Amino acid sequence: MGHRTRRTFVKTTGAAVAYATATTARSYGRVLGANDRIHIGFLGCGARGEGHRRMVEMSWREKNLGVVAVCDLWTGNREKAKADCKSRFGADVRQFQYSEQMLEMKDLDAVMIATGDHQHALLLRDVVAAGKDCYCEKPMAESVEEAKLARDAVLGSRQVVQMGSQWLSDPVQQKVRDLVRSGALGQVTKIEQCWNDNNHRWHDPDDPDVHAIREEDTDWERWLLGRPWRPFDPRVYFEFRIFRDFSGGITSQWMSHGIGLVHFYTGTAIPDTMVANGGIFGWEDIRENPDTFQALATYDEAKLLYSYASSYANRFGDHTVIRGKEATLYAHGGEGSPRWFLIEEGQKLPGGFDFWGGVKAAVAKGQARVVTSDEYGALPPPSVSDDSQWHLDNWVDCMRARNPRTNGHVTTGYWHSVGAIMATRAYREGKKLHWDRQAEQIVDQPPAGRERGSSETGRA
Repeated sequence: MGHRTRRTFVKTTGAAVAYATATTARSYGRVLGANDRIHIGFLGCGARGEGHRRMVEMSWREKNLGVVAVCDLWTGNREKAKADCKSRFGADVRQFQYSEQMLEMKDLDAVMIATGDHQHALLLRDVVAAGKDCYCEKPMAESVEEAKLARDAVLGSRQVVQMGSQWLSDPVQQKVRDLVRSGALGQVTKIEQCWNDNNHRWHDPDDPDVHAIREEDTDWERWLLGRPWRPFDPRVYFEFRIFRDFSGGITSQWMSHGIGLVHFYTGTAIPDTMVANGGIFGWEDIRENPDTFQALATYDEAKLLYSYASSYANRFGDHTVIRGKEATLYAHGGEGSPRWFLIEEGQKLPGGFDFWGGVKAAVAKGQARVVTSDEYGALPPPSVSDDSQWHLDNWVDCMRARNPRTNGHVTTGYWHSVGAIMATRAYREGKKLHWDRQAEQIVDQPPAGRERGSSETGRA
């Protein structure tokens, strides 16, 4: 297929919509038997795409998976991914530059999306329209309109979709959810997440791919996929997370995980209000998105305050705290940490708790207990890999059962997307924002007659 012109993809609803409509009409997804091999294609072959291949490698023999295709706009990524599939699986996969080419494959059953943040929603829509199941990285969308588009496309299909919110399949996170929902903590009024790093996150001055890529070896206009036109820029292409037109940065990449876990633990879905602040304080390089950020959200029906914070100039003290009237759940570690402790109220522990020593002593004295599972043993680590075999296996099992209710089903993607978008906009616009549940819109004022309790827009 030849080079796309700017006119072809300058509108978000251009050729991609026409393609999705056509493939919906054709509906040529293969009908899987319970024991048939599931053939997977990888859409987006950068660093996260390699993570997807590692995930499949963990289970491909046991789960009877096959890899058949790789797709990426850049020649360099496609060739590396093809060689990697040969090394990991012994498979001679087909290469495609454009997703619609790969989706024409009759023996392709499922697609794993690991492209730029701003591309996820439209590509997810196209994949399910072609009759393929999908694993889609977070955030699901960068605008409410595209979040609705992707959600409605999936719910209107028969496809099984898993969002890349891998902690939802972690057995310890599921134990935490069960404790919160059982009432063991009493009324939960506040959840705090503080997840940090200390480096020029998502910007590498010496990135070899930035120096290797040439505009003629990719399709820049297709990569933009409707975002405002700008000349080809390898930095934007590979470091999109730090540029405002393509990502919220911290909100899109990290807070989407965090707020998704809040919904998971508490049964809530999309905050009612959001405020945010921060700036570029530690890494004044080429980034446009903040390196230091904090957001506060409220869930009115649940009477819950949610606090999210990240600093990329100091990594001390990563933690999550779920505060109930009767007890506290405390995680030592950042995103996805399975090292959780349950601490009952009323014990008057000196200093409350610290990041390890005090909690360790409290466990020894019986003042706190470790929350763990058989998979982790006596004491889970403070961090685990993003490449979750549990999450991949849950998707595969649901595909075989034709069960759309994966652990990270599409509505979880809609909820985390709207929450992250609210935080991005609150920071950029410098105002308190509200979610109108009835209209499904972000608004500047509290909506009149707010509708509560919806299973898809109010509570999980």
